[in-house]
Amino acid sequence: MITEVKSFVPQKQGCLYLVPTPIGNLDDMSMRAIQTLKEVDLIAAEDTRNTQKLLNHFAIHTKQISFHEHNTQQRLPELLQKLQAGYNLAQVSDAGMPSISDPGQELVAACIQKQIPVVPLPGPNAALTALIASGLVPQPFYFYGFLPRKSKLRQKALQQLSQLTATFILYESPFRVKKTVALLIEYLGSTRQIVLARELTKVHEAFLRGTLAQVQEYLTNNEPRGEYVLIVAGASDSVTISQPADAQLLELVKQQVAQGLKPNAAIKTIAQKYQLSRQYVYNLYHGLEDK
Repeated sequence: MITEVKSFVPQKQGCLYLVPTPIGNLDDMSMRAIQTLKEVDLIAAEDTRNTQKLLNHFAIHTKQISFHEHNTQQRLPELLQKLQAGYNLAQVSDAGMPSISDPGQELVAACIQKQIPVVPLPGPNAALTALIASGLVPQPFYFYGFLPRKSKLRQKALQQLSQLTATFILYESPFRVKKTVALLIEYLGSTRQIVLARELTKVHEAFLRGTLAQVQEYLTNNEPRGEYVLIVAGASDSVTISQPADAQLLELVKQQVAQGLKPNAAIKTIAQKYQLSRQYVYNLYHGLEDK
């Protein structure tokens, strides 16, 4: 049997507040978020040193406790005990919404299991901020976040993302954004539309809009700076996975090469798109007899 847990009914146990923090511009901190951080008994912060700067700016004197990906299992019992004893806790990440590419989901799940009220506050979010200014179709959209670091998991993710007809959103660091764009070209083709948003809400906020090939060329000539949100157009609804004639396949590969892809990357892209053997497309492109 399921039960409804109301957020605003006074209870003997405490309440967990999920408080978003600015992704750059401190003026984006809401009055409700400030008041909540002032009134709770304890703030569970991803990085207490980083959060202390925010607390100092708004004259918030609430005590902090560290809660991040490396101490989650250690902290969970302690935080749950405090909540069950009647403490009100606020959970914050370094920037934006808790649980979105940041710690928090485990604490929320544990609170729900113990029927401890969880109150989410609305506020700053990099993905949605970039999406509404991207110029790409905003609905439906799919948020993925950071691609996996392990090669096999990353390949699987990219294959799945390449089939989406919805706009999808990735996060990336300035150190890996070039590699990620190259991978997107490999799996999606060079003509897919993409928007790169960086330093959102900050002084150097900027948007780079174009095809994957155009964005790759720009990044080759301009050093990436700041944290990036990548908004990628979905695959066309009209794309069919039925195999074109050999002459059409050959022309598609040639088009990819003309747009800047190396032959092997173009062959792989077309083979994946039409669910064909890469060797088959390779032989076709190079005029070899299929064996």
